[in-house]
Amino acid sequence: MKKIFAGPKIRRARLARTETQTAMAKSLGISASYLNLIEGNQRPLTVQLLIKLASVYDFDLEELQGTGEADTINQLREVFADPLLVRDLPDHSELIEISDAAPNTSAAMIKLYRAYRESLDRLSGLSRMMAKEGGEAVGGIERLPSVEMHETFERISPYFPAIERAAAKLLQSLTKGSGMMAALQHWLHQHHNIAVQILPVETMPLWRRRFDKHSNRLLISERLSPADQVLEVAMEVAFLAQGELIGEEVEFLNFTTDEARRLARFEFARLLAFAIMMPYDNFLSSARRVNYDINILRSRFSVTFSHAAWRLIMLAKHGQSAVPFFVMEIDAAGNRLRRGGTNGFPLTRFGGDCAKLIVHQAFTSPGQIFAEQVITPDDARFIVLGRTIEGLRSGYEDRPQRTALLIGFDVTHANEVVYAMGLTGTDAKKATEIGPSCRLCERQGCIARAHPPMTRPLGLDEMVTGLSVFDFQ
Repeated sequence: MKKIFAGPKIRRARLARTETQTAMAKSLGISASYLNLIEGNQRPLTVQLLIKLASVYDFDLEELQGTGEADTINQLREVFADPLLVRDLPDHSELIEISDAAPNTSAAMIKLYRAYRESLDRLSGLSRMMAKEGGEAVGGIERLPSVEMHETFERISPYFPAIERAAAKLLQSLTKGSGMMAALQHWLHQHHNIAVQILPVETMPLWRRRFDKHSNRLLISERLSPADQVLEVAMEVAFLAQGELIGEEVEFLNFTTDEARRLARFEFARLLAFAIMMPYDNFLSSARRVNYDINILRSRFSVTFSHAAWRLIMLAKHGQSAVPFFVMEIDAAGNRLRRGGTNGFPLTRFGGDCAKLIVHQAFTSPGQIFAEQVITPDDARFIVLGRTIEGLRSGYEDRPQRTALLIGFDVTHANEVVYAMGLTGTDAKKATEIGPSCRLCERQGCIARAHPPMTRPLGLDEMVTGLSVFDFQ
């Protein structure tokens, strides 16, 4: 039976009768605290309660099973989860009050937000269409499931309160003082009788992690670093302990295909694993104390540089947030693998496709951190750093896997972050001028330009040769 949440309807009916929670709870044969949870949509209605509500208060059961209020609350949550409003996200009870006290206003707000999102989607589709070779118009282009999943996570805050609460609860159930890997292994054995085994490359040629149902073993590849092995085990724990919660979070994002939903489940499991390995409060306080020095954080929490960087962008709890970082991972060919940020990756202002970004220089000196100040065409300034990330351990015959992280933050936070030292102030080196991408950038005389801008004509003067074959006037 589908769970029924009808808190606002019951609350309105009680208030219409000028009845207290205590009196109504007594009539229904439950405690006042339990009724309070029901009215707050924190508990579903049981079959027995539905029968009593129908008999004692003459409720229409079909009306109670409607999802209007719950849908409204979920839609309002989506509105306030937008990057523009995420720092003002009301708590659950406040959303209920908004929906209950002003249903028409709530509906109008949701309708306006939908129009706003649809307009952004149209503009995004138009930009993609115009950016295609030749600018030909192509209608009905569908996104690949992987693209849909990544774009969805890129535009929202990666702070998920339910995920953080689940991680905190899981941490309490882990064995203390034995190290993270040992604690996770003990949990798997205690709750599911699952053993963890690290296997050699020849036994695990194609997998990072594999669960063998026959032997009830979680098999981990030796190609992974110790920290990545812990991450894979933590993800397995996340699926087993919080699979239902992960499913709810995925459904909330309204993916259009089953494949995108499956990919999103892996992403939520990864976020939950990070939250287990790097507990919110401890990680945030440590990050502040060391001025967000990622190398120190990786050592303190026994994680990789990449783990610590991605965890930083998840620290966006209202009233207890970190510097708002954004992160992008690319490979040596410039392919974007993943992007994200505390308020959504600043795509429209920053882009991330400019060839002049320091992240490309990182490949020349693996493991070294490069940092600089950049300025966008609309005069927004950021501090960005680039560093390579080592992937799976490779054998002699394998080409090493290496990607690079671009990590950035607004220059207004420069005094809080160690990487901004020497990059601001009167003695600082001139900021590097960047653009969102060559096709959208109108900076003249750029020797790194790879494509002509769509907005300007070329070849107007045969008497002049510019710095780039795509120069314009």
